[in-house]
Amino acid sequence: MKSDEELKKEKPELYRVAREGGTEAPFAGKYTHHDEEGIYRCAVCDAELFSSETKFDSGSGWPSFTDPANTEAVTLVMDSSHGMERTEVRCKKCGAHLGHVFSDGPKKNGATCDRFCINSISLDFKQHE
Repeated sequence: MKSDEELKKEKPELYRVAREGGTEAPFAGKYTHHDEEGIYRCAVCDAELFSSETKFDSGSGWPSFTDPANTEAVTLVMDSSHGMERTEVRCKKCGAHLGHVFSDGPKKNGATCDRFCINSISLDFKQHE
């Protein structure tokens, strides 16, 4: 895992999102319309975060998932920035800001799932072998 100083110097946009809580522009991220099978990992520390099996097109402009690959992989934190009450999603291993979770995901077995709305820049992808 790179230090914050290395990250800031080598990948300033990732630093802005992951360490300063920024957001990438909607529909601009490399994984918004990505549909390969595999695992989405933290771009900062390589922790396994989300599976392609739970990815769906929410129309929001950011990659969306119904569940983390492992509930222990993420931490949820209340976020009241920008005059809104939201739940921030962070990587549990390194604390990187990933995005936010909302309760308006797709229906599954008659119940509405969560929508983990994640910045592409906060993710790396590893295809199933």
